[in-house]
Amino acid sequence: MIVPSIDIRNGRAVQLRHGKEFVLDGGDPLKRLEQFAVAGEIAVIDLDAALGTGSNVDLISEMVRAADCRVGGGIRDLQAANGWLDAGASKIIVGTAASVEFCSKLPRERLIAAVDAERGKVVVDGWQMRTKYDPIDRISELAHAVGGFLLTQVEREGDMGGFNFELVERAVKAAEAARVTAAGGITSVEDIASLDKLGADAQVGMALYSERLSLGEAVGAPLARAIDGKLWPTVVCDENGFTLGLVWSTRESLTAAVDQRRGIYWSRSRKELWIKGATSGATQELLRVDLDCDRDALRFTVRQHGSGFCHTGERGCWPTSFDLPTLQRVIAERSKNADPGSGTARLFADEDLLQRKLVEEARELADADTTESVRHELADLLYFALVAAERNGVSLESAVKELSLRHRRVSRRPMQAKPTEEQS
Repeated sequence: MIVPSIDIRNGRAVQLRHGKEFVLDGGDPLKRLEQFAVAGEIAVIDLDAALGTGSNVDLISEMVRAADCRVGGGIRDLQAANGWLDAGASKIIVGTAASVEFCSKLPRERLIAAVDAERGKVVVDGWQMRTKYDPIDRISELAHAVGGFLLTQVEREGDMGGFNFELVERAVKAAEAARVTAAGGITSVEDIASLDKLGADAQVGMALYSERLSLGEAVGAPLARAIDGKLWPTVVCDENGFTLGLVWSTRESLTAAVDQRRGIYWSRSRKELWIKGATSGATQELLRVDLDCDRDALRFTVRQHGSGFCHTGERGCWPTSFDLPTLQRVIAERSKNADPGSGTARLFADEDLLQRKLVEEARELADADTTESVRHELADLLYFALVAAERNGVSLESAVKELSLRHRRVSRRPMQAKPTEEQS
């Protein structure tokens, strides 16, 4: 799989050759993040922190809230490591400081050890200091302490001249269960496919920035076992994980979908690209593409617009159950209802009424002492909470994202209630 890379220096996305020579300015890192997020996790490297010349902490903190980011660069103590995990980084990349003792104090599944190799030896401190250690020995030493490795071939970084496949193959064997991500010199679909077959991911920067490699082609590189030589089943889900339907993709349609960030598929009946909603108006914004574990099926996560995904006008192609996303859509529709008898419309029009109902229902849930009463009061509170969310333009998706970020925290706060007016 591909892991797009965003290296940041002085607040800009940059690409360097061999970690030293400036090659190009990739622009606003947030715009690059938006471009790359469709592929899944993104590696975000703070070059200033790695080199000890500054920090881009505020910018990267914003980035980890917007997408799944592996954060690296200058993480040399537990305070910095835990800080990024608490901030919402999906994983952290630790280089110079990585040791069995240090790594054992961090959650293994969220820890990647950076092994930077230059002509057969490990380099540290932002690739400035050459050591006597062999990169494979380094990987073997840390294999049971981390969840993954970032193996960078420094002498090939930024050259787009190919990579040492044999070194990566040895690294994968030494890493055992830990997943290896290779970087440096990866330029083609064939490179990514070969690495994936080996059991390694490909971290790519220069080839994407220079447009030598398209992101859509890179995402589809590991695909295998096509039906009729060109088709892959594609499950389409909305941003809340609800399955909308099953369609078909080719490499051509996948590349177009990723490059345009739209729901674009392959029409088996017309034998051509099918842009969802081009005629009906029920368009799709493509949020993310995932390959399944066998690399023979795709999942598109989309934001559906218009009447729905199905040609019947329904939201999905299967019977739908009533869930919280459905309730929020009902609330949104009723908020526009001019009927004075609509309770939801009244709550939208009367902020004071909504605030009093929220407090009332929260208190009733707190006081409920039977299974039936808890269920009843919980349903009431969920309804009023979703009204408050919709009234303030907050989607259920974004609230779940907030919970996900909190779930990633490794530092636990004491569970304490705020003092009431009577206590203050």
